[in-house]
Amino acid sequence: MDEGTELSMSIAHIVQRLKGSHLHSQIERQAKDCLHRPEIKLESLKEDVRSFLKTSGWEKKLQNAIYRELHIQLPPSHPTAPLEHLKEPLAYMRKAQASWEKRILKSLNSMSTELGVPLARKRPGAEQKELTNKWNEMGTDEPDLSRFRPVYAPKDFLEVLISLRNPNHDSCEDVSARSHWGLIQVPLNVRDIPQLRQAHAELNLSSGQLGIDDLAHVHPDLFENDYVQIGKKVVMEQDSAAAQQYSRRGCPTGLRADLWALILNSTNQLQDMMHYEQLRAGVIQHNLLVDNLIYKDVKLTASNDDYYFVFEDFLYQVLLCFSRDTAVLEHFKYNSATPPKSYLHGKVGDEEYAVVYPPNGVIPFHGFSMYVAPLCFLYNEPSKLYSVFREMYIRYFFRLHSISSSFSGIVSLCLQFERLLQTHLPQLFYHLRQIGAQPLRIAFKWMVRAFSGYLSTDQLLLLWDRILGYDSLEVVAVLAAAVFAFRAENLMEVTSLASAEAVLADLSTLKVIPLIQIFLFATAI
Repeated sequence: MDEGTELSMSIAHIVQRLKGSHLHSQIERQAKDCLHRPEIKLESLKEDVRSFLKTSGWEKKLQNAIYRELHIQLPPSHPTAPLEHLKEPLAYMRKAQASWEKRILKSLNSMSTELGVPLARKRPGAEQKELTNKWNEMGTDEPDLSRFRPVYAPKDFLEVLISLRNPNHDSCEDVSARSHWGLIQVPLNVRDIPQLRQAHAELNLSSGQLGIDDLAHVHPDLFENDYVQIGKKVVMEQDSAAAQQYSRRGCPTGLRADLWALILNSTNQLQDMMHYEQLRAGVIQHNLLVDNLIYKDVKLTASNDDYYFVFEDFLYQVLLCFSRDTAVLEHFKYNSATPPKSYLHGKVGDEEYAVVYPPNGVIPFHGFSMYVAPLCFLYNEPSKLYSVFREMYIRYFFRLHSISSSFSGIVSLCLQFERLLQTHLPQLFYHLRQIGAQPLRIAFKWMVRAFSGYLSTDQLLLLWDRILGYDSLEVVAVLAAAVFAFRAENLMEVTSLASAEAVLADLSTLKVIPLIQIFLFATAI
């Protein structure tokens, strides 16, 4: 396909998507209402209406909506390509993902059967009333969750990724024996340091960065004051593209919540609040088996975390509503995964009675609540927190637990991490491999959570600024390699996996931006 055809297809797709949206009806209403205004002349009607929409801010809202669509739509492809090829072009990846999904669903169904707990049931009136009353203090509840276990943990998922093989690839054709040192044995294109430098040019050593220059013994006038003023202007202009570009060098603490919402085009208008209330009503009416998995996960992770335990109630509210949100199903158009289905009672095998379960198509795993926890520092209004988390999930987080060939997918991140270490710290990689401490076995849990729960919160938010700014999770793999580089001297002394894990057990004192900068821009090539 030539560029012109690609562009016209993209435009047609975006127009189609926005046509049925709430924004479309709002702009239409504004255009009709403005016809009564004296400055609108019949002979120049089209130009006058367009000019009115521009000056009244509706053009900017439309631009932001288009910018969002560009970030989440499928890459341009041949019009006759089957849908499954658009979701994931490589057949062996699709097969592995389907097999993994079957395994998760089987685990969930067997838990339901063993424990005698239905996948879903309507709550009796008294229970609904009780839940309504304690909605804002669910953390005080102590249900017996001892029988429930997470459906899977990151280490189970890692084993699946390690076993991935491309049946059409003869590994002996590889130029370098180094490619066999790592655990990930699939041939995917991942960027090396020169390419990463080019892609992350704003992180270079001569650019001012939040996360470095605001901490140095430098007068704030030299960087921070000017930078904050620019940030305020970006927020005032309400331009998603400008906010994304600005975020590449970090977001000031006081502006971060507004900037992230702007980048994600998460407006939290009246219809968003009503949607959240509908989801809340759904939680109160019906009890799902996955609710217990959410409770259990929050108790095992965030509730035991020094930074996040205070947000326990928020986490329950957001995650329980998320599990009921069928709008999340939309992202399966570009996710290699397929939403799991279950059958209505007594109708097993009859496709007419198959329903997506849970309603959002996402089965939570151990650590899932840590995707939400850091956002609680930014948003204290549940509906706003919810809409930002949902947008973060359908843009980025889903890639961390689905098998795909996407350059931001977890398989590519693992491969990129291993390649960076093998290329720039070959002695360290070889040493750890020889003592049975494959670096990926240690780093995987950091990457699958985008480092949430491992870094101090201020540092984690600086890292996530860059994920949003570059619209990519690659920086997560770079940081994982940079942590190993930083602790390389100590790691060269260890003699077992346990002692290597001990060296890397506490990352809470690390400063992420200096580590990433030094690894990318001060590493000899």
